Amino acid sequence: MSLPASLAEPEIIPFDPSRFRSTAAFYDRYRLPYPPELIACVALRLGLALGDRVLDLGCGPGPLAIAFAQRAYDVTAMDPEPSMLEAARLGAVAAEVRLTLIEGSSYDLSPALGRFRAVLMGRAFHWMDRVATLKALDALVEPEGAVVLMGDRRLHAVPDYHAVLDKLAEKHAPARYADRKLRRGPDWVPHEAVLLASPFAWLERTGRIVARERRIDEVVGLAFSRSLTSPAALGAARPAFEAELRTNLARLAPEGVFHDVVEVGAVMAFRQAPRDAREA
Repeated sequence: MSLPASLAEPEIIPFDPSRFRSTAAFYDRYRLPYPPELIACVALRLGLALGDRVLDLGCGPGPLAIAFAQRAYDVTAMDPEPSMLEAARLGAVAAEVRLTLIEGSSYDLSPALGRFRAVLMGRAFHWMDRVATLKALDALVEPEGAVVLMGDRRLHAVPDYHAVLDKLAEKHAPARYADRKLRRGPDWVPHEAVLLASPFAWLERTGRIVARERRIDEVVGLAFSRSLTSPAALGAARPAFEAELRTNLARLAPEGVFHDVVEVGAVMAFRQAPRDAREA
């Protein structure tokens, strides 16, 4: 499939290798974890075998890398932020698994990395030059392998604290908020459309819908885990941001409890229909 003109344009989000600096201490603790059942479902659908090589690109503190390493795959975890790689290293030690850690980004993909049965990206693809990344991965993913995008999508929130987070982010971190508006604007092309115009154009989706209860401290921690309102992004505005956030959250939920319903899912992108689908 040839690329539509809209997909041939440069990505509108600038690359910033330090975007998640200062978030590592909050990420694993406050981000929604990937359910083990989802990891098992993806591994099964990809037909992964013991020892298969898997790349976690933009690994952060390594939740996906560690989960797949626990299933006895040979996992390489790659991220441009050293503090994230250190968190992944410590997590792997605690989980008693082995990871190959590489400091680098999607711009550092090269044949020197070798071939992989699967390349995972958890909540990271939107920070990349997506077209160029998929082109580079075409040379690294084995013929029957796949690219997998994993993340979560909010379905419901009571009370809805997300509007509070957005308003305060716009006030206290305007530059990062402007990036976010671009990513959610009318010119942003969904990941699925980018994949359909790439070598990995056979798409399947799987997921789980889960409930999560958060207290005020957890919502604050979630805010600090995001690049949008990380401690580094907020800088000197961090105390004012946190004070206003806590005040608004207490006003929104006097009992201090928030309820989320979230879909945690995976989009699996193959070059062609997997063998079992072709034989059906």
